[in-house]
Amino acid sequence: MSFDPDSTAVVVVDMQNGFCHPDGSLYAPASEDALADVSEVVAAARDAGASVVYTRDVHPPEQFEGNHYYDEFERWGEHVLEGSWEARLHDDLDVRETDHVVDKHTYDAFYRTDLEGYLDAHKIDDLLLCGTLANVCVLHTAGSAGLRDYRPVLVEDALGYIEEDHKEYAVDHSDFLFGEVTTKAEIEFES
Repeated sequence: MSFDPDSTAVVVVDMQNGFCHPDGSLYAPASEDALADVSEVVAAARDAGASVVYTRDVHPPEQFEGNHYYDEFERWGEHVLEGSWEARLHDDLDVRETDHVVDKHTYDAFYRTDLEGYLDAHKIDDLLLCGTLANVCVLHTAGSAGLRDYRPVLVEDALGYIEEDHKEYAVDHSDFLFGEVTTKAEIEFES
């Protein structure tokens, strides 16, 4: 699968301490296992000159107070609170000043963030999505990207998850409905 680095971004979803470190409140071993694979995708993209975007799931402690329906803390417990160690990107990631970091407050990295503005300003059309959790934030971000006319491509061997079948669902659903799927080995950047 070939990508033009000038119009492609790798979007690394939520590879944070809260999800990828054994001391995180929502730690999933497969998310920690995905760190090396995500780093490999980022390094290849960076070498080719493609953009790199990291998302962080960050919640103000009072975010869900008074909500009628939507309350992530009710579903998952308090996690990745604003300013906390859990909310920081994992130390194993090579995050650079030239990378764009998006703080989001929901599963979807486009919802009330600057992600779309950043992508449009940099004339990016294709998104290589990796990170965690495959069937939650990665899938919702990929679906939102497709609805905004970006080309979302899940990198299936660089995804974190809780259960293997959750990852399979996300990959199958994305491939069927709004995106494409690739592996690290299949990614080629045009020179």
